Amino acid sequence: MRRTWIGLTYIVFTVLLIIPLIEIFTGSWADGWSGFAEGLTRKQSIHALQMTASIVVVVTAINTVFGVMLALYLVRAEWMGARLKRLLNSIVDLPFAVSPVIGGLMIVLLLGPNTVIGAFFEDAGFKVVYALPGMILASLFVTFPLMVREVLPVLQEIGAQQEEAASTLGAYSWYTFWKVTWPSIRWGVIYGVVLTVARTLGEFGAVLVVSGNIMNKTQTATTLVYQDVENFNVVEANGVALVLAVFSVGLLLLMEWAKKRKEVH
Repeated sequence: MRRTWIGLTYIVFTVLLIIPLIEIFTGSWADGWSGFAEGLTRKQSIHALQMTASIVVVVTAINTVFGVMLALYLVRAEWMGARLKRLLNSIVDLPFAVSPVIGGLMIVLLLGPNTVIGAFFEDAGFKVVYALPGMILASLFVTFPLMVREVLPVLQEIGAQQEEAASTLGAYSWYTFWKVTWPSIRWGVIYGVVLTVARTLGEFGAVLVVSGNIMNKTQTATTLVYQDVENFNVVEANGVALVLAVFSVGLLLLMEWAKKRKEVH
């Protein structure tokens, strides 16, 4: 019976992951090297990949700083009451319960050009929705819990005894963080960074709603693949998808390495 379940697991894994990856690879090379290179070097592909890279860098940086900060507050801040901590914990988990499309729609309804806040920003020359800032906000919405949920249990596990001892000996808060707290949580942070990058690379629904999918202006790699498939540009779509797949596999390997390192430490 055990062998049967193992065999079924391998079959499902092959059908859902291996075969699609093979199809993407062969589809991207259907017209040879020239077709693959042309699909990646066209203007919209370069723009979409650059836009995706920009969003990944900004979102990962913001998530790392504020995610670690919020995790520290939820575990260490004595001035926060239990009710406030429970409320913040619930808010952190909100993106897990809400569809990314709904998250993108909420941003449009709050900051769109037809809203009071959105009109104010546009009058000031700062466009949010259907521009890069809105796409970053949408990606932040869906990825913010990842860093918090990786760092928070580590902080709970190590306790606060070493930090309290450092503080008693006269160490400043920043010195205590870098010399005492950071060595204990760094692998959790690295794991959270990898998850954030992977999630941002693959985000589609929220970004599609907020960006408007405007060619050469607000397209990411995933929305470009969607548009290419809609326009029957299958080779070009497979080429961009192959680039994302290569990055995803690389991130998966890095994530497993970080996970093992986190378990060791």
